[in-house]
Amino acid sequence: MSPTHKPMPEPTEVFTLPRWKITRWLTDTDRDVPTDIKRALIGSLFGTLSIFVGGVVNTLLVAALIAWHIQRPAFFAWFGLECLICIARISILVSARRRARAARSTHTDLHLALSLAWAFSVGLGTYLSITSGNWLAAALACLSSAAMIGGICFRNFGAPRMSGLMILLALGPCCLGAIVAREPLFLLTLIQLPVYVASMTSASFRMHAMLVATMQSERENAHRARHDSMTGLLNRGSLLAEIRATMECNAISPLRSALLYLDLDGFKRINDVHGHGCGDELLQQVADRMRATVPEGTHVSRIGGDEFVILLNLHESDDVQVLAQRLLRDIAVPYLLANGETVAIGVSIGITHISPNGQSADAVLNVADRALYVAKARGKGCFHFSEAVQAL
Repeated sequence: MSPTHKPMPEPTEVFTLPRWKITRWLTDTDRDVPTDIKRALIGSLFGTLSIFVGGVVNTLLVAALIAWHIQRPAFFAWFGLECLICIARISILVSARRRARAARSTHTDLHLALSLAWAFSVGLGTYLSITSGNWLAAALACLSSAAMIGGICFRNFGAPRMSGLMILLALGPCCLGAIVAREPLFLLTLIQLPVYVASMTSASFRMHAMLVATMQSERENAHRARHDSMTGLLNRGSLLAEIRATMECNAISPLRSALLYLDLDGFKRINDVHGHGCGDELLQQVADRMRATVPEGTHVSRIGGDEFVILLNLHESDDVQVLAQRLLRDIAVPYLLANGETVAIGVSIGITHISPNGQSADAVLNVADRALYVAKARGKGCFHFSEAVQAL
């Protein structure tokens, strides 16, 4: 028996993808990235509340101290702007996490817009401090804005364009302030800051690329762990996990489910006559037909060789019989192989109902397997319900 692999856990928080054209451009650097990874990257832009609060406290304290030190209306207005932006950002962040857990819209565009507004406010304070002529305030403002860059990069690695724009908004005004202040030593920032902004932005892009590659690799590994490599269907371990989950659901709901255990008739002969390559191709075509035949939401698995299992949720009492008859018909239609040969096979099916009666997933599978052997003994090309089902 293969080891049981647990399905990948669903994310507890699902954040809405941006809708505005500008925010989509800022966050979407690669259109080939799967949607689930894009959502994870968007979720990373909301960061952790503790890191966010640390940045808020720092910027508010710096703005308050500089405004108190210089005592000018422009600085009080700057401090007021910082307060408004920080209050709005905290409100949106808390609301977004609550709404994400409830699978509701998270106002992602507004969150990104406020992040840009905060970076602009940091840069504005730096410009005001440099042009004020008060070099103590200027040094404090520049030190604060430079310290924020690490947080900007760390919180926004999921969107390197966004990170680069925020860095430019936060540090760019230093260059403008150096020109307006006409202080020769400060003109050095005209050389330093463009290089710094470019290098940090480049680092954000590289970090983003590595992150996406890692997430795609993890996604592929998780898929391979759960699925049969030849057909793409669920493997035995995933099937057992789905059976256990179904039994748990049936224990608290009126939903009924059935298990269909299928074994191909005549497959060994085709393997022997046409070779294993043709046999593998035939299995893939059979898997495609099963996927096309079963209702949406049905779990189809290949558990080894030419054995398949279907986990079906029943909406009507005769659903399982209708599906079994359809499978017997569809699988029996001849197959055209790549080598030009046309081959035909049949299928035998054993069926059992799944009930929350304390049985293990393996036990349920064994009941269906025994029903399959009865179908085989009756001449193949038919289906047979387990004795437990017939007694219901």
